[in-house]
Amino acid sequence: MDAADEERAPLLHPQPPPQEDADSEYTADGSVDISNQPALKRSTGNWRACFMILGVEFSECLAFYGISKNLVTYLTKVLHESKINAARNASAWSGACYLTPLFGAFLADTYWGRYRTVLTFLPLYIVGMLALMVSTSLPESMTSSDRGHQFHSVAVYLGLYLVAFGNGGVKPCTSTFGADQFDGGDRAELASKGSFFNWYSFMINSGSLLASTVLVWLQDNVGWGISFVVVVVVMAFFLAVFVAGSRVYRYRPLGVSPLTSLCQVVVAAVRKWHLQLPDDCSLLHEAHVAGHTIKHTDQLRFFDKAAIVVAPSTGEKGAVAAASPVSPWRQCTVTQVEELKMLLRMCPIWASLVLFFAVSSQMSSTLVEQGMAMDNRVGRFAVPPASLSTFHPIGVLFWIPVYDAVLVPLARRVTGRAKGITQLQRIGVGLALGVLIMAYSALVEERRLAAARAGAAPTSILWQVPAHFAHGAAVVFGSIGKAEFFYDQAPPAMRSLCTALGQLAIAAGNYFSAFLLAVVASVTARGGEPGWIPDDLNKGHLDYFFWLMAALCLLNLAHFVHCAIRYTGTQRTHLLLES
Repeated sequence: MDAADEERAPLLHPQPPPQEDADSEYTADGSVDISNQPALKRSTGNWRACFMILGVEFSECLAFYGISKNLVTYLTKVLHESKINAARNASAWSGACYLTPLFGAFLADTYWGRYRTVLTFLPLYIVGMLALMVSTSLPESMTSSDRGHQFHSVAVYLGLYLVAFGNGGVKPCTSTFGADQFDGGDRAELASKGSFFNWYSFMINSGSLLASTVLVWLQDNVGWGISFVVVVVVMAFFLAVFVAGSRVYRYRPLGVSPLTSLCQVVVAAVRKWHLQLPDDCSLLHEAHVAGHTIKHTDQLRFFDKAAIVVAPSTGEKGAVAAASPVSPWRQCTVTQVEELKMLLRMCPIWASLVLFFAVSSQMSSTLVEQGMAMDNRVGRFAVPPASLSTFHPIGVLFWIPVYDAVLVPLARRVTGRAKGITQLQRIGVGLALGVLIMAYSALVEERRLAAARAGAAPTSILWQVPAHFAHGAAVVFGSIGKAEFFYDQAPPAMRSLCTALGQLAIAAGNYFSAFLLAVVASVTARGGEPGWIPDDLNKGHLDYFFWLMAALCLLNLAHFVHCAIRYTGTQRTHLLLES
């Protein structure tokens, strides 16, 4: 871990000696095996366990992208929704898929653990896929009437939101459960954890690539039902593999509910708002559990009042802890307070990611609709507009090895940092690429509109390729940087929850996109005007929408730079090796 990274996160003490732990028979981070015994290094965890967990994520992404890549096409051509409604509904569903992980993460961190949560929600995910398979395979005779069409729409959306709910338990747990397989007290395994997030994204985009090619082709040429049969078989196989690896995994013991702990800090601080903080922070209450305490920091000091020592009988400030137990809603530990501070420090960074993922939402909504208005012939082949998104995972699969093997070593020589650049710098590059993608898409749309209105030959859909390829690079920087940031900067007991908060940024981006599309439709389509995004894009100005997105992303980038500077400047403590 480089010095700058160490400056940005709170110190957990006492720090374990990694050189000694590396030679230990057992892991040094408190993980256990399936029998709840200390986990043996030689027979549990590491990459042997990660491969089975990555298989689950691959199958989940194959299912998710198999739906999302072509959903706008299905909603417009089969359910006969308008382009603006289809784009809005697709964004809303995608947002739901990234909102439900909050619920799954809460269950994982509080009651079930990550393994059991995946084991519960993955079969539910498969049920949702089966429901979609049935609903999209209904014969035309059953869906041709108005009542039949309504039934068809309800069945499709029921399947979609069952998938979204099943996704909620899988998405936040696979990445954290995989990272848990590496011993935080072993430098060799800790280095592998950094690579895990890159290869985790590699598996995500492998699923996305297969969905954009094989599944989209099956949907357009054979039928949606058969594509879902393929997905269900793959998911069932990796579910069996995941269960088979139960004895190989390392498990983290559950502690107090993280949400309850956070609420206790807020309530206790408010109840003691009138008390004065002691000049000596060592007088604040701390449980002093070895390896599980966090050093006090000076930011957000109001919440320190939750740790002021009080006497249970009088409620007055005391110098020592009372002999009888004090309600945790009245007196919290410094560690609890610092966990809340850690989350609050991440909030401005989280807010900056919303517009980045609103850009990602356009890749499977408005850019697909743009592609439907372009010439999709490449030689003798007709390319489905949704298949252009193939170049996004291709870009990711290309940029991940380049980033690991080329960019990081070059940056390491310049900066002297072990990781080349910081996590926040990595996210910033992704945000900057988002601005360029929207500006480029606006220029392509201007070119397409000019050709259409001049009666010239239609613009080739291949003009969209650079946008999708650049989006792959944006994901390698912004999205992977986000995943690593929210895992590393999270309190150890809240890593599933913080990973879900990272997923919530994706949901917020999708919902913001749906909201912005609704506002644009409402404002620009008044008085009988076609608006910016009508059903016939040649009569609209989709380019204006892209320029609007580019301008908002540029403002957001400036906001992120401001927040990132403050984030690195305010946290001047050190991070335990495991974090």
